[in-house]
Amino acid sequence: MQLFPIGKVYDFMSQRRLCVGVSLLMMLASVFLMFKPGPRLGTDFIGGTEVEVAFQAPVDAGQVRAAVQAADFSAPDVIRVQDETNPYRYLIRVQEVSTIEEAQQREIEKRLCYGEAKPAGCAHYATEVKFSPGGEKITIRYEGEPDLNWIAAQMEGLEGIRLRAGVNNPTIQNARENRVEIALMSRGDQLMDGLRAKMPQGSVPEAALRTEWIGPKAGAQLRDAAIKSILIALVFIMAYVAFRFDLRFAPGGVLALVHDALVTVGILTLMGRELNLTTVAAVLTIIGYSVNDTVVVYDRVRENLGKLRCSSFPHLINVSISEMLSRTVLTSGTTIMVLVCFFIWGTGTLRDFALTLIIGMVLGTFSSVYVALPLTDWLDRKFFSQVKGAPKRA
Repeated sequence: MQLFPIGKVYDFMSQRRLCVGVSLLMMLASVFLMFKPGPRLGTDFIGGTEVEVAFQAPVDAGQVRAAVQAADFSAPDVIRVQDETNPYRYLIRVQEVSTIEEAQQREIEKRLCYGEAKPAGCAHYATEVKFSPGGEKITIRYEGEPDLNWIAAQMEGLEGIRLRAGVNNPTIQNARENRVEIALMSRGDQLMDGLRAKMPQGSVPEAALRTEWIGPKAGAQLRDAAIKSILIALVFIMAYVAFRFDLRFAPGGVLALVHDALVTVGILTLMGRELNLTTVAAVLTIIGYSVNDTVVVYDRVRENLGKLRCSSFPHLINVSISEMLSRTVLTSGTTIMVLVCFFIWGTGTLRDFALTLIIGMVLGTFSSVYVALPLTDWLDRKFFSQVKGAPKRA
């Protein structure tokens, strides 16, 4: 049974002015939301430390936030994670990261007897000192057999630097090369210690479910790379559509993609959802899906250009959309059904990814009909109506 009867032509273009107006309003509103209140960027883009904790006793977000602030972390962001197995699961994000500043590195090198000018009073001199990118580990190589107790004593009293608790810290990593490893307390470790000190006893687990961090410089680079990837995708898609069809089709296809990406981000911002690398991946997926839907409709329009030479361009568009309507609805509908299942039963980033795709696919189907084709019709009337062989105007 056909979802839409074959041969019946629906008058989509009669509503194009209303739908184009709605699209413009959504795009303008999305641009406004980009500035006020602005998107809620994730740790991927702004940097910071992110810890996910499944508490073992009833706690609320206010208690968790107060405990994190009491542990000397500024502006913590505490988000409850929906989990049927544990209703007290929270995502805690702070701006601090586990990095060792350059001045601290120089001070540590001096205390550990490393440098071109060998410090006085050292029994052994370090030939190499390496700091891990996450600021959680220091590796040192000495000329002779190192004294672990002396190394531990030298690390005491450094502001912002604490050794990780353990019976073997520092440790000999390679006895033959006299290589020593010092494990430092990361920001995630310090946050967990602060929770244990301030939260009710027994409510904080021994370890976090996960701990992630990224520096602000790396976050800015990821943000810029994400924006560039979307812009490059739009440029190449415009070139592809122009090459595959002609110039009257390319601007409409690209405007539809910009509409889908921009309004999707605007809706996520309005909903208070976090924008991160997962969101960027979903937006790029939406762009690919939307251009496929638009190209399929464009292809049918191009076929009908030769078949319906005496028809007006709006009527030709109506015929083309009507012929593709069943295919579009069935393809998008079945895909969205699967994504709804992911959104209902998924967790964490999987739910965010599914939600972004659902929003984008609905917008992509709408934009293929009421953004791309109306602009193509306008360009045809404005610049191609006098071209030999062009369809008659309505």
